[in-house]
Amino acid sequence: MELKGKKVLVFGAGKSGIGSVSLLRKAGAKPVLYDGNDKLDVSALRGNFPADADIEVVLGELKDSLISSIDLCVMSPGVPTDIDPVNRIRRASVPVIGEIELAYACSKGDVMAVTGTNGKTTTVTLLGEIMKRHLGGDRVFVVGNIGNPYTDAAPETKEDSVAVAEISSFQLETIDTFHPHISAITNITPDHLNRHHTMEEYIRVKESITKNQTADDFVVLNYEDEVLRRFGESLGSRVHVKYFSSKRILEDGMYLDGDVLKIADAEKKTVTDVINIHDQSLLGAHNYENISTAVLCAVCAGVPLDEIREVLRSFKAVEHRIEFVKEVRGVAYYNDSKGTNPDAAIRAVLAMDRPTVLIGGGYDKESTYDEWIESFRGKVKDLVLIGQTKEAIAECAKKHGFTNVYLCDTFREAFDKCVSLAQPGDAVLLSPACASWGMFRNYEERGRIFKEYVRGVSE
Repeated sequence: MELKGKKVLVFGAGKSGIGSVSLLRKAGAKPVLYDGNDKLDVSALRGNFPADADIEVVLGELKDSLISSIDLCVMSPGVPTDIDPVNRIRRASVPVIGEIELAYACSKGDVMAVTGTNGKTTTVTLLGEIMKRHLGGDRVFVVGNIGNPYTDAAPETKEDSVAVAEISSFQLETIDTFHPHISAITNITPDHLNRHHTMEEYIRVKESITKNQTADDFVVLNYEDEVLRRFGESLGSRVHVKYFSSKRILEDGMYLDGDVLKIADAEKKTVTDVINIHDQSLLGAHNYENISTAVLCAVCAGVPLDEIREVLRSFKAVEHRIEFVKEVRGVAYYNDSKGTNPDAAIRAVLAMDRPTVLIGGGYDKESTYDEWIESFRGKVKDLVLIGQTKEAIAECAKKHGFTNVYLCDTFREAFDKCVSLAQPGDAVLLSPACASWGMFRNYEERGRIFKEYVRGVSE
């Protein structure tokens, strides 16, 4: 991609937008940072760049005169691609790409990319550690939706390096030539329908991670996800398909057999033990799927199983993913703030081995909560709700006969209610089934505040 001397509009002034502007500067382009929020601080935005950087910042209305002057538009993933300003840019015949596409065009080496509704961050973090063990830390860049913009790492990549990328559906909307050598889709369940509008479109976007892959590449898919199983079958010989399962033995792929994760190779007619689940620290069937995804990706990249096992034995749960915080007066506290949709929250509930007091609710992503409520049986004793969705969730719980529901106005009030409800031998779990927006900047802030509250509980 030739960028030198091109005037490029970066749409969205968040972390990804800042990263895109920085990369464009290094590539010799003339970036313009734009955001529709005219309340942002221009001086603070310019403070993200060197003092001598001549960065044009535009806030508020996007004028036709600016659109007519640009050669390219780079979208930040948080900005919907179907809003009027973006449509106006397209009508002006200006190419529109995303920050992942920009980073890929400016980077070297191989890419291993993981998407899916749930499990992406744990999988990518684990895969990153495996690849660092295999190649050395200076050759591996863990990037993407995990919180490290790909655009920041792109200039540092070399021909022998590997980018291990967590890719969201928002980021996949705007790829063009993005071509991972190894891709994976952990699962697909309803999420972000307020953005993608239909489940069919959400599925299409997720599956597009493979659109530029060839017969020299690999895709790892969840055999127990019917959508992904059909997708794998539809790929035929276009790309090498590898499956994993947590529920059945596979003739070719990775699966859980009792307490042991195994890999079967149909061509070699071999079955190899990878690890006993009790020899590593991640809890729950969903994490065995995350492990399988990471291991299969690593095996496809030629990493020996002995190296993989070393990492699995030492790897700890990622922050905010069923993260054990502390036990106080016989009550165990778990932070699963990353449970931002019902399917992720179900996985956390099913991983609990104690009667559980659950904090739920938050921003409304137009999800449904019936299956989440149904998962409470034998697990959740009390449900404490906050946020925009609390009334809707309470009504859903009532419909399913779950009546131990408490509505709170603040996060602090909800936490204190959980402390009062929990008895020795119980667990308190933050796994909201909703996004954090509206009450917190992000799920990380929600999780950190929860942990602060836990540490403040008197012994």
